[in-house]
Amino acid sequence: MKPLVAKIKPATGFANLLHLGLVMLLPLVVFVLVANQFVQLALSVILLSKWRMFAVRPRFWPAMVRANAIDIMVGVSIVVFMAHTLSTSLQFVFAVLYGVWLLAIKPSNNGLLVSLQAMIGQLCGLMALFIAWSAGPLWGLIFVTALICYVSARHYFDSFDEPYARLLAYLWAYFGAALLWLLGHWLLFYGIVAQPVVLLSAIGYGLAALYYFDHTGKLNSSLQRQFIFIMLAVVIIILSFSDWGDKVV
Repeated sequence: MKPLVAKIKPATGFANLLHLGLVMLLPLVVFVLVANQFVQLALSVILLSKWRMFAVRPRFWPAMVRANAIDIMVGVSIVVFMAHTLSTSLQFVFAVLYGVWLLAIKPSNNGLLVSLQAMIGQLCGLMALFIAWSAGPLWGLIFVTALICYVSARHYFDSFDEPYARLLAYLWAYFGAALLWLLGHWLLFYGIVAQPVVLLSAIGYGLAALYYFDHTGKLNSSLQRQFIFIMLAVVIIILSFSDWGDKVV
């Protein structure tokens, strides 16, 4: 069944300029707040910016939250990235990237860009999770990882009107949780990027690419072998060259 989509007439003239101005103001406000150590307030601003999710009947709230989950995840991740750097210049770069997300990537309904939204959401969400909460309890990391994987997969498959979107999203969430349950006992980092993030991104992006090419009728045996080889090569390289000796959490 196709997801319920409201057809809203695009704003024009002054209303459009006002909307763009408010959208561009959000990254600036977040930047100023984080730069002045008001991280919790910046997170509140991100969440309050999504107030329209609840401007509908309560029975539509779960669907609205799911539809906006990727945007919320990216916004919260940007705040986490800003808060964990001491460079004001780098914080401003994150604010600019957030502006690009809000103005160019998030509003698109194009199938390819919606897929990109899901990929960006998963990558940002997982990176922010391990940057901010790597010392948290394993069960908490497993649960949030599964939630991020589910939301990202559901967003991805819904863009293709996939009839088994929910089932596939649950399977990807289970895979993410299982992978973290195994690797969470030896949580390794490559710089600021945790090993589960690299593996889930490599495998997830490879599977997403295979699904995309298959859905568009462009997948052939040669292309399929290439993607599978790349995924396996990345996994083998990461697992083979990781230092498992002294990184037990």
